[in-house]
Amino acid sequence: MSETKHGTKNEKIGSVVSAKTAKTIVVEVTRKVPHAVYKRIVTKRRKFYAHDEQGTAKVGDLVRIIECRPMSKLKRWRLGEVIRQAVQVTADLSAIGIEPAAEKRVSKKKKLKGRAPVSA
Repeated sequence: MSETKHGTKNEKIGSVVSAKTAKTIVVEVTRKVPHAVYKRIVTKRRKFYAHDEQGTAKVGDLVRIIECRPMSKLKRWRLGEVIRQAVQVTADLSAIGIEPAAEKRVSKKKKLKGRAPVSA
């Protein structure tokens, strides 16, 4: 009787830097290592694409990602859990007495002012 032993899956902890695409997040994992020659502590970063089925992770969240089978060309990780949620700032400008700025229109003459005229 031989028992098959499955190794533990690799896990990483990082912060979400992008959640623009459906069911995909980009997680940046940072680590501090000493420089080979100068022995100074250097911060190294790496980005991982991870699968987020429910779309629970937002930009700025601290998350744990777990290694899994390849899901696409770049995705080889899946979201394990959201460790800490980012602070969402939604300020109502009118409540503190600030009115939102109106869109500024620029005329075509002002746009072309610094350029030489195009001749046909």
